[in-house]
Amino acid sequence: MVTVNPALAELGGYPLARLQDLANQLRADGGPVHDFSIGDPDEPTPEVIRRALVDAVGPVSRYPTAAGKRELREAVAGWLARRHDVEVDPDRHVVPSAGSKEAIFHLPLAVLDPQGPRRHVLFGTPGYPVYGRGARFAGGVADPVVLAAQDDWRLSLADLPAARLQRACLAWINHPHNPTGATADLGWFREQVAVAREHDLLLASDECYQEVWFDTPAPSVLEACDGDPTGVLAFVSLSKRSGMTGYRSGAIVGDPELVDRLKLLRPNVGTAAPDFVQAAAIAAWDDQSHVDERREVFAAKRAVVLPFLARRGIEVSGSQATFYVWFAAPGGDDAAYAEALVRERIVASPGRAFGDGGAGWLRLALVPTVEGCRDAVERWGEAIDAGRLPA
Repeated sequence: MVTVNPALAELGGYPLARLQDLANQLRADGGPVHDFSIGDPDEPTPEVIRRALVDAVGPVSRYPTAAGKRELREAVAGWLARRHDVEVDPDRHVVPSAGSKEAIFHLPLAVLDPQGPRRHVLFGTPGYPVYGRGARFAGGVADPVVLAAQDDWRLSLADLPAARLQRACLAWINHPHNPTGATADLGWFREQVAVAREHDLLLASDECYQEVWFDTPAPSVLEACDGDPTGVLAFVSLSKRSGMTGYRSGAIVGDPELVDRLKLLRPNVGTAAPDFVQAAAIAAWDDQSHVDERREVFAAKRAVVLPFLARRGIEVSGSQATFYVWFAAPGGDDAAYAEALVRERIVASPGRAFGDGGAGWLRLALVPTVEGCRDAVERWGEAIDAGRLPA
């Protein structure tokens, strides 16, 4: 009998995949579906990016390198300088990735000793499931920290016992935050950098939603390093910034020693982006206008959904940034409310899909168009008025 990796057997399927299966079942009957489950917006990838990709498809295909094109690393460095006033060396501080997910999943393979004393990986719950899953598959221990609304959904390393920090090799932070949309200021980032360095802990910052802000531009952990990224890595992505979820393109930036280690690891994994995707990525990092335009579209969707929830007395928490809206489940049971919404052909993510800390909450990903959001809240309101959903 073929054996199974115990991590795979224990973790089972990816939690958000089931939501897509439900949405596809609804679509099969031909009726409208208001799908707010997966963070994959409907807006087209900008023409300048698509054209760069097409123009880069040549008659001969070559294996790409894990280090990527220098022009791509330069484009990432240029964006960091313009957006965050952070100077990095494209050769020493930057390595491209195939989006954020694979890079986050694979990081523990480069930094975690499954036989060593520091096998734990810290991360917040609710949070992106990949932080814990990557730790488990690398032979480490997932060590989730429960986040709370009263703490603005922030993980404070200083509040953890020293023993817990000392048994960890890696801590994940993520702001703007998935799934709550909560933000953090530069002072909070500085505090996490200081505590991580005090305890010789790698600090990894998932900054996938960095450009989806509405009131104040979101800072980067690299700003908190004051020119010295030792012990710190930032994970940036074009998926949300530029509508390139299917292109799978991002970068890891920070500590040069860790970047070198990743350059050793990543050829073994085989995640290097094709040259034509790298060409599209260069065009994306070099252009800011499409990012600002997308932000305006997300703001218009928020202007539909947030007032509706307020009128209906549904509590919203976090939700200052990203295209996510995080709301308390009427009645208290997030899974039950998600199932009730599905019966109304509205698909939302129960908070428990993001870990135990998400129980009692739900996430809306503002994926449908502005008109689609209007249609959804109209149907939602009708269901409340008819008593099919709790008020």
